[in-house]
Amino acid sequence: MRKHLKQVIKKAAVLVCLCLSVIACGADVADRPPANGAEAPVPPADKSTLYNTPIPAEIMTPDRVESRIGTLTYFDGMPDVDTVQKVYNNLDFMRGVDVFLNFIPATSIEALRRGMAEAGAKASHQVVVMDDLMNANQLFLTGNTDTVYASAFLDLQRDGATVVEVPPGAGPGTVNDAFFRFVVDMGSPGPDRGKGGKYLILPPGYDGDVPEGYFVAKSRTYVNWLILRGFLVDGKPDAASRMWRTGLKVYPLSGADAPPAMEYINGSALVFNTIHANDFKFYEELHAVIDREPADFIEPQLLGLATAIGIQKGKRFQPDARMRGILEEAVAVGNATARATWLKPRDQSAYFYDEKCWYTGFIGGDYQWLIDGGLGGRNMDARTLFFYSATVNTPAMAAKMIGVGSQYAFCAVDRDGNYLDGNRNYKLHIPANVPAKDFWSVVVYDPQTRSELQTAQQFPSKNSLKSPLVYNEDGSVDLYYGPSAPAGLENNWTETVPGKGWFILLRLYGPLEPWFDKSWQPGEFELLR
Repeated sequence: MRKHLKQVIKKAAVLVCLCLSVIACGADVADRPPANGAEAPVPPADKSTLYNTPIPAEIMTPDRVESRIGTLTYFDGMPDVDTVQKVYNNLDFMRGVDVFLNFIPATSIEALRRGMAEAGAKASHQVVVMDDLMNANQLFLTGNTDTVYASAFLDLQRDGATVVEVPPGAGPGTVNDAFFRFVVDMGSPGPDRGKGGKYLILPPGYDGDVPEGYFVAKSRTYVNWLILRGFLVDGKPDAASRMWRTGLKVYPLSGADAPPAMEYINGSALVFNTIHANDFKFYEELHAVIDREPADFIEPQLLGLATAIGIQKGKRFQPDARMRGILEEAVAVGNATARATWLKPRDQSAYFYDEKCWYTGFIGGDYQWLIDGGLGGRNMDARTLFFYSATVNTPAMAAKMIGVGSQYAFCAVDRDGNYLDGNRNYKLHIPANVPAKDFWSVVVYDPQTRSELQTAQQFPSKNSLKSPLVYNEDGSVDLYYGPSAPAGLENNWTETVPGKGWFILLRLYGPLEPWFDKSWQPGEFELLR
């Protein structure tokens, strides 16, 4: 009997040990992080009990965080599966927006290159000349109706070092690289000072001989845009057109002894587009640029931003369905951001006066948009404002150059701060003695295309040289805008389109001191009841 009792007690002890082991194992499992998809355990409310020393609250991550992308959930700082997916989708989205905003300069040049090719200028010796001035049929970011453009694209990878012969009498001219960076000025603001001369544009990595007799500039990219402007004579474009067609030459340095015959194309008679996409095609345009240019044409962190969304030199751009959907949304938000930045600048230094009508495209007065000479880095919003709405990057448009170059002022609202409306009639007062040595103009643009507004009028603009304006007795002039002309003031009227908005650019060619010291100021748009 005693022997049997001892065996029962022994078996019971073994069972008790087994039960305690199972309980201990269960507790150990409960303390471990859950497997993917498993429900997370409830951690203690006071996590300080889990540490041997005091832990600063600011380095801790709560188990639940409410954010603009939803609820973020953690197990002891470790994001769960749903949170991981949310933040990666958001990261891809943010990078998609950043790529749009940061690479507008590159896609804008690419769109210009494609547009010029569409017009027939596919090689550097083929030049598009606006013989009869630019009109609203050409889609071109805030192009003017006041000067005779001559436009060509250089391909330094194909042609090598390239010569540009600029004739005497040329107005402002510039070469910009494939990221819309300044390379060199030509004509009146350039080193030839309007007397004409030979320019030599060197490609990236050039180590050949540089002959004498040239104004030399080196580009960081293969593709470069040459854009020149010729002034009207007696209000007509004929002389400037003839100047380009007889005096402008572009050819490879290697073929200087037998350059190809120049070809001049009248762009005024054509319809073509030079504006970058605002949808998914934007990323495809950018891929073409990055794939063509040297890998070091932009800084690595910016190039890495493009790579993060699948745009990399030497590789196909093929986002999957998830990524494409994210990028389609990202480009839409990027476009909205660019439009807000351009039409409603929140940087108060953008505005010329206390009123909120007139503002500059060169915030900070710097063509590189550097803050305090670079101490504050680059003003990225200011750069977006400019390149979303305009072209040609040169110090001559940003710096104070009395009597040389040009100055510009945007306005998209009336004196009450409301967007300019094509259904309504407005008056703009231009005081006497406009501080422009050469001439001044006001051009109306379409907010969708940022190109000249298409109306029944060939040129949606007024120009102090070619427009037969009716001036007031004191030398000032009142300009009128709306769907119908005021009686007796038809020469001062620019047509607008009901159902469409519009904005303007005031241009001063050869700006004088009263513009810079603000002793002369344009009026604001007055709504006519």
